[in-house]
Amino acid sequence: MDILLESMLIEKAIETPYRKSSEKISKNVTLTGQTVMNAIRNLDTVSNQAEPRLVYVHEGKQKIGKDRYKLINPRYFSGVYKESADLWLEVADYIDEVYGNKNIEKIYLSGDGARWIKQGKEWIKDSIYVLDRFHLSKYIKKATAHMKGTHQMMWHYINTNQKKYVKDLFKVIIEETEAETKKEAVKEAKRYILNNWEGIMNQYNSDYIGCSAEGHISHILSSRLSSRPLSWCKKGVHQMARLRAFKANEGNVYEILKEKRKEE
Repeated sequence: MDILLESMLIEKAIETPYRKSSEKISKNVTLTGQTVMNAIRNLDTVSNQAEPRLVYVHEGKQKIGKDRYKLINPRYFSGVYKESADLWLEVADYIDEVYGNKNIEKIYLSGDGARWIKQGKEWIKDSIYVLDRFHLSKYIKKATAHMKGTHQMMWHYINTNQKKYVKDLFKVIIEETEAETKKEAVKEAKRYILNNWEGIMNQYNSDYIGCSAEGHISHILSSRLSSRPLSWCKKGVHQMARLRAFKANEGNVYEILKEKRKEE
């Protein structure tokens, strides 16, 4: 197959299902979804548990319209990793290569509190962990939605760094909650918030600009891998996740296919 056609098939498959990719690219020749999948498999891993992970590095954000911002020099890393260390090694190597000789003032490591994200502190030197606001809000709602007046009270105690009062409020909510399943949900929220307390307080640092991870996961991963009822094998998820990160980094599929053909 001509590599231009092959690269077009892969490019289209990054956005659409394999079968639709083949239909949109060639009107004169019948190409199956299997052909598209084979092209991706032959490409192998694009350098750059079956759940893909996503990390992105950037230098802040700039305003581009009313209530609209874009990240400055973003770089995306994604794939299915047996060990989270393999992902963080890629990230650390990139930071060292791009910023190694520059004076980095501060690095914030922000996410949803997952263990693999916190492990990034071991690889990203002097990074400051921050729990993202999206997940904090989610767990506050889970703990307080059923009990009037507690939602605003919880936010007030967190915003004013009053951990003792947060504990006391959780105690009252748990005692007053009758349904056992709801009580367990409140206990889970309590563990989550108290275990991430330092990361929550780091949200209030004056130079922390927030975390938009959920939006990036939706755009780069979910829109292709999980928003529709599709079936994926582990290798397929890994390749597609890396391809979508590669595309987001403005990579050129045709160029890497050309290099691969040269090597062969």
